Amino acid sequence: MSTDLGENQFDDIIDEDNEELDKETTRFCKLVNDAHQEVYPGCKNFSKLSIIVRLLHIKNLHGWSNVSFNMLLQLLRELLPENSCLPSTFQDCKFIIKDLGFSYEKIHACPNDCILFRKEYENEDTCPKCHSSRYKKMKVNNSRRKVHRKVASSLIPAKVLRYFPLVPRIKKLFMSSKTAKLMTWHDEGRTKDGKLRHPADSLAWKTFDSLHPNFASDPRNVRLGLASDGFNAYKNIGNQHSVWPVVLMTYNLAPWDCMKQPYLMLSLLIPSPSSPKSSIDVYLEPLIDELKESWENGFETYDAYSKQLFQAYVSLLWTVSDFPAYAMLSGWSTSGKLACPICNYHTCSRYLKNSKKMCYMGHRRFLDSKHRWRKYKKCFDGTQELGVAPMPLTGSNILEILGDRKNVFGNNQKRKRQKGDPWSKKSIFFQLPYWETNLHRHNLDVMHIEKNICENLVGTLLNIKGKSKDNLQARLDLVEMGIREEIHPKDIGSNKVFLPPARFTISSKEKEIFCGVLKGVKVPENYGSNISRCVQLEQHDISGLKSLITLMKQILIQKMLKG
Repeated sequence: MSTDLGENQFDDIIDEDNEELDKETTRFCKLVNDAHQEVYPGCKNFSKLSIIVRLLHIKNLHGWSNVSFNMLLQLLRELLPENSCLPSTFQDCKFIIKDLGFSYEKIHACPNDCILFRKEYENEDTCPKCHSSRYKKMKVNNSRRKVHRKVASSLIPAKVLRYFPLVPRIKKLFMSSKTAKLMTWHDEGRTKDGKLRHPADSLAWKTFDSLHPNFASDPRNVRLGLASDGFNAYKNIGNQHSVWPVVLMTYNLAPWDCMKQPYLMLSLLIPSPSSPKSSIDVYLEPLIDELKESWENGFETYDAYSKQLFQAYVSLLWTVSDFPAYAMLSGWSTSGKLACPICNYHTCSRYLKNSKKMCYMGHRRFLDSKHRWRKYKKCFDGTQELGVAPMPLTGSNILEILGDRKNVFGNNQKRKRQKGDPWSKKSIFFQLPYWETNLHRHNLDVMHIEKNICENLVGTLLNIKGKSKDNLQARLDLVEMGIREEIHPKDIGSNKVFLPPARFTISSKEKEIFCGVLKGVKVPENYGSNISRCVQLEQHDISGLKSLITLMKQILIQKMLKG
């Protein structure tokens, strides 16, 4: 939205005396026009808003104190002409940003992730479940055994959730005439030839439309996707300090817009230092409440493109995450015997005693019933595949299985869970009235899966220590399974074991050629990071595959292995 604010896209709203314009929109647009004024007459590089945003950004990046920031503002005001409109204090800058709607709510949380101190717990000082203090422990003066006055006057919460309200941000999408027009692309601008180019072409989208015709009747109604993942905010590999942002994607927009940074909306910033795990539902409560309200009652907003007020409604179609976060959001455990959420209770798994890990098989069930690979034994696990592909669980199936199960949240809370039960909770998303009938509720982020497969493939080809999947333990598992006799380990005496080379084993010279080709690759600008930095010729090692996944998977490996 900062990009929209810099292009004066709101002028058409104020220039026309539109009687339908609501007070909130009028106030916002006047603030925008005021913010667009030059810092001083004749300044072409900065507006009042852009210089404030730039200064606040630098302040946050380098940890400036409020006092030092005020001193800088005073210096700049002395440097600029007398009629400049630069604010004089940090508080003035905050008020301008807040009035424009770029603000968030701070919600105190239990340090053990049991509850949020809101609604019925708003005035509590301790968690009613684990009895932990809402605030950090006070410093005590040893001489008088009294709490220091400064500390007592400003209690510091133990954990704070930052929530960015959804409705004001959606309203601002429609306050821009250009963005308001783009919000109907999925219905008016999309090519409808049956090919899958956009979520609107999917069966899940079409099923949702057929079940909720009133919602689908207005293409301006907003359809969202939710994504979440943990990251280290301090960029320190050795530090396990994890922060979990929750981001919303707007699927009304075209494919080349909906995943661009200006249209990705940060909704929640879940505090660190560790992952909330299944207790992520506690932090999702404010967002779910707002989504329910936006679905049931909607909200009145102004469409700058059609120049009229309308009642907008919002729906959440699905979530997107990696495998661990899938378990946190859905409640289905992605580890153990039933780790596959697609195969669910029909997951084919086997514990490998030597490798000490679970192995998941039965992939041939998804092939056509007459596919020749179903009868192949030697190339797979020594058996024929006669089974059929399992059916994914519907929302109704899940609710029937879970029944009236009560969730127990908190990192130190004991959960009564039966052996073999893959469910850790009843997901909070089922509080949404339409979630039960959504065709695809949770989706896996393909990038993470591709990265892992590519990393394992390269690690096995180059026999990189710690990354190769072909080792003595794997060969002993083949012996136990009674397959691949030609590569079973052989005892050659003196407590030594010989591992016969497999078909995919490449020589040291071939490894050198493989790494040499990767190191010398030239790609277009912005296509990917410099792969030559990730390749170590002497060690035959490759690191940092996450940023090189497209290059490695789609182009190089296919060509090089064929050659």
